[in-house]
Amino acid sequence: MSQKYGELVPVGGGDPIPLLKKVLQVGRRETCDVVLRFANVSSNHCQLYVKQGYWFVEDQKSRNGTKVGGKRVRETDKRIDPGAVIAIAKHEYELQYDPLELGATGPPPAESSSQEEILGKSLLERAGIGSNPRRRS
Repeated sequence: MSQKYGELVPVGGGDPIPLLKKVLQVGRRETCDVVLRFANVSSNHCQLYVKQGYWFVEDQKSRNGTKVGGKRVRETDKRIDPGAVIAIAKHEYELQYDPLELGATGPPPAESSSQEEILGKSLLERAGIGSNPRRRS
């Protein structure tokens, strides 16, 4: 039996999709590791990969986008925590996995963000503590 690194469980029902490698290409093309046969899924939609025991997603400039927890993912890394919902085009899946089984130690790794996004927020905002009412544009 091959090792499983987690699974994508369709929201609303359907067969779970096993994640059999630590780097997976997701899309409509038959050569993808996870093939989603939907017209609104790009041929090469996104890439899922494990980093420090956690799954991350990177959108591959898809036409209809990728979302994690309802927030659109750009081409940067976006961590997908266990139980989070990932939307590929409009198709939603709950990602189920155990970070400890994938080698996680310590706190979850940081997501990479664009420098502009980071510099545009205060330290308190980035820490999720405060908000900046006088936001500069």
